[in-house]
Amino acid sequence: MKLTRALAIVERDLRKFRRSPSLIMVSLVLPLVQLIILGNAFGGNIRNATLGVVNLDNGPAAVTVIEKLQAVYANARTFIPRDYADEGQAVAALRLGRLSAVLIIPAHYSRDVLTRHRPRLALITDNTDRTTAGGVGATMSGLVQALNAPQVPSRDPGAIQLQTVEVYPYISYMKYLLPGSVTLAIFITAMIGGGILYIDDKSRGLHEGYLVTPITKWELILGFNLAGVIKGMMAGAVTLVAGSMIAGVPNFFAPLRLGGLLVVTAFTATALIGMMFFLMARISDPLVPRAIFGVLNTLLFFPSGAVYPITGFPRWLRLISVVDPFTYAVHAYRSLLLKQSGLAAVTTDLWVLALTSALMLLGATAMFKRTL
Repeated sequence: MKLTRALAIVERDLRKFRRSPSLIMVSLVLPLVQLIILGNAFGGNIRNATLGVVNLDNGPAAVTVIEKLQAVYANARTFIPRDYADEGQAVAALRLGRLSAVLIIPAHYSRDVLTRHRPRLALITDNTDRTTAGGVGATMSGLVQALNAPQVPSRDPGAIQLQTVEVYPYISYMKYLLPGSVTLAIFITAMIGGGILYIDDKSRGLHEGYLVTPITKWELILGFNLAGVIKGMMAGAVTLVAGSMIAGVPNFFAPLRLGGLLVVTAFTATALIGMMFFLMARISDPLVPRAIFGVLNTLLFFPSGAVYPITGFPRWLRLISVVDPFTYAVHAYRSLLLKQSGLAAVTTDLWVLALTSALMLLGATAMFKRTL
């Protein structure tokens, strides 16, 4: 064995690496981005959760509760109080995902506090997101302890009590992760079918056969996207059914729910496949997709709230989640799977995914070069 031949292979690989600036950028910069995102996506304190407040008393003791809520908002910012005049309206907003919890100050609350006649506050939480519900509940428990501070807290019947009501049955963390897992399955299919195989075909010269036919750029991109959407929907459907059975999602095979999940799967697959072809439209180096996909997965998956609620993120990471199509897919799946909501609860998600699909398809068509 001659060492010079081994060194020649080393030199060739280094030359090839140097001639691909995009690969250098992916190899050096994106791992740092991954480190920053993973370091901030887990373990953050719940902040800026929306708390609906229904004040049916309006007495002096109720004013004290409102002042305590405003103090939490001004300091820890665990939640943002939102006033609601009607209990039913607040609970409806909670079920639609517009609120994280609802606090009800019942009628005659101030009188019960004054007479020490078992005063109570009611906290209704969205327990499909147990982390946010736990954070809000813990903060409210501390607030109640502060209200009880002048009293003898242990067995005094006149002490203020907080009764927490969970809207949904127990939600395990496996169920909480299921929406993100389904979205991830679609994305992996998009990475393989819309990324790696696409670039490999280009590098082998297989796409040159298209260039001698009258087919247009639009037809090429549309065909690629339709094939990818079909594969993405198949992957999403298999993961959805198998994951729901493993996690024990109740009433999964209800016709209306299955129809809604199929619609969300179609919109999600179209958006993610379109995004992948948009990213790959001008790439010809087969090494770049393999280097970028792992980090791209982190950039999209973790900021979406799939494994940890977005309310626990710092502000800059929440801004990433706003433009992340994963965020809307995960929210739509979570609403249909865990909250048993209808399509009315995911209308915004579907509109965002549809807009993403249209923009990505147009962008990919504009960037695709129908030349050798």
